[in-house]
Amino acid sequence: MQIVIIGSGNVAYHLAKAFSLNNIPLMQIFGRNTEELKKISEELNIPYSTENLQDADLYIICVSDNSVENVSRLITKKDCLVAHTSGSLPKEILKGEYRKSSFYPLQTFSKSKELDYEKIPFFIETENEQDKKLLFETASRISSNVMESTYEKRKYIHLTAVFACNFVNHLFARAKEISDSQEIPFDYFLPLIDETVQKIHEIEPRSAQTGPAVRNDMRVLELHEQLLKDESLEIYKTMNHSIQKMYEL
Repeated sequence: MQIVIIGSGNVAYHLAKAFSLNNIPLMQIFGRNTEELKKISEELNIPYSTENLQDADLYIICVSDNSVENVSRLITKKDCLVAHTSGSLPKEILKGEYRKSSFYPLQTFSKSKELDYEKIPFFIETENEQDKKLLFETASRISSNVMESTYEKRKYIHLTAVFACNFVNHLFARAKEISDSQEIPFDYFLPLIDETVQKIHEIEPRSAQTGPAVRNDMRVLELHEQLLKDESLEIYKTMNHSIQKMYEL
């Protein structure tokens, strides 16, 4: 099977690397960022192009959600399968006379961070059983966690991921702003962060909650509010209100 990855960002890089490590040959990586494509090509020994999109059996589009539709129009071959990697778009966003699908890896991707691809969940949606089998077989060579998912279900998977990853990371960034403002090394907080994440492998998140809000400790809450301003203060109030409401305090 001839496979082309379209894109040069974090998802494209990691999928190309996962394919390479699992001996799934890629005939090309295609995109518009010559510099990034060249880096991927040199590291993984995959041909790249910014101009000539090769004919393939499977195209995997790894670009931003806003670009998926326009990029999908570049594929003019009819007898092929095209998959996007978005968690929040239907497969029908793909505009062409080919077979449409989604190939969604549930993970946060950064080029500078190594990943254990075996543990990444992949969610597959296709138009027919033959394509489902093809994508399942492909994903299963990378990961031991491959599932079918409708778009309706995938929307909620992506929403959950935003809460569990993107929002949490933003709180880390805000926390670092506070520690930096007082010249407190953020490294001091890494064991706490690690334990917080590790704990929910064993305890339900609701049961693992600690802190002044769940204790309804108004003295500490008011003290903290006096130390904050602007966006961080609003986040602090909103988060504490949500915790108190969940535990009906």
